[in-house]
Amino acid sequence: MAGKKQFDMDTVLDAAMIQFWRSGYADTSLDDLSRATGLNRSSIYSSLGDKDALFLRCLDRYATRYGAKYDAALSWAAEDPVAAVRAFFDVTLGRIADPAVPDGCLMAQSVMASPALSPGVAERVKELFGLQRPRLRTALKAGGMSDGNAEDFAVHIAAVNQSLAVMGRAGSSPEQLRAIVDVTVDALARALRPAG
Repeated sequence: MAGKKQFDMDTVLDAAMIQFWRSGYADTSLDDLSRATGLNRSSIYSSLGDKDALFLRCLDRYATRYGAKYDAALSWAAEDPVAAVRAFFDVTLGRIADPAVPDGCLMAQSVMASPALSPGVAERVKELFGLQRPRLRTALKAGGMSDGNAEDFAVHIAAVNQSLAVMGRAGSSPEQLRAIVDVTVDALARALRPAG
């Protein structure tokens, strides 16, 4: 149709996601989103909804993109749970090292910003943030861990994974981050070693 601007939704959502990731929800204005996406405010509202709706779409996009990578890494946990957990961490380390994305983790950053979010958005952030633990627990159980140990290690690995993003943002070197992963993976390998 004449006069109607066309845009690629994936490109626009990626640009908005990066803006929220870089600045956080509270410090991202509609003008920032307009600059990032190339859409004017009315186009953002008519095509993407209000700021909360757009933020939720970006969170879901982030969770789907990285969740698929985490799932792929853990998919062979039944054969080699230690290597699968190392591959899980490699997803995070790869994201931290990627110059095309901001430092840190959009999910962790959003959880920290929960007081500034509407109740519905805060609840969705908490829900998405909580996906790591059951994902890890399922993989560890497939790798032969008991329910209790799988739960404990899932909580620990998820916590270490989030700390990598924070430490990366704070300037820790790739070697320091890898050393943190090595300690966790070594502890997992010891826990999985048969007694005797």
